[in-house]
Amino acid sequence: MLSTIIIEDEKSASLNLITALANVDPAITVVAQLSSVRESIEYFSNGPKAELIFCDVQLEDGLSFEIFTKVQIRTPVIFITGYDQFVMNAFEYNGIDYLLKPVCEDELRKAITKYRRLESHFNNQPSISNLAQYVARRRTRLVVKKGLENIPLRLEEIVLFFTENKIVYVVDKWGKKYIVDKNLGELEEELDNAIFFRANRQYIVNINYIKGFKSYEKVKLQLDLINPELNYSIIISQETAPAFRKWMHEA
Repeated sequence: MLSTIIIEDEKSASLNLITALANVDPAITVVAQLSSVRESIEYFSNGPKAELIFCDVQLEDGLSFEIFTKVQIRTPVIFITGYDQFVMNAFEYNGIDYLLKPVCEDELRKAITKYRRLESHFNNQPSISNLAQYVARRRTRLVVKKGLENIPLRLEEIVLFFTENKIVYVVDKWGKKYIVDKNLGELEEELDNAIFFRANRQYIVNINYIKGFKSYEKVKLQLDLINPELNYSIIISQETAPAFRKWMHEA
């Protein structure tokens, strides 16, 4: 048996998906049907769980990605929508696959097979939530914005993140600056902590672009970046300095 949750604001689309799932695999059960961002946030805030989520991107009260920024959900997600411009965003929110409407049974079967294949990696684990953690660890890109354009930027090319006037910016190795729709706290949870470090309230830095560090005001540390043209003053506080040194030595 595979327990699933459907998040879809079109009743006909939801019923069609339920029928298609039953045809693909009678062992699949739908434990909940949700139709809005607000309803979904309330539902998941109360702790109900399933093994897999099917989620429309555009709901009646906004994009479903907002659900995953408001509530911590580790369940893998198969996103479904009529528009393909959201494909890169989908993989930022536990997405393991992306289907376009109208969903045909053949594509749905392939998506379920993909889920099963990933699930097999964790046969010896106590919870399927490890699958979502596995997908997150394998992330290689982050969707950022430059004007009206959404750009999938490789994580290995990101030098740092910083916040200014409540906006979070991303700086790549060429010094180009982008905007990301996440705060530093969210990024800190999602990024690989072996590569990225929260230097202070304003900066997250990539270890691969740190040239070195030196004492600053006796008890603090100042970072030197490999690219001197990136003129950012990054100071590690006295309280954070021991953790930073340990991170640098163990990386």
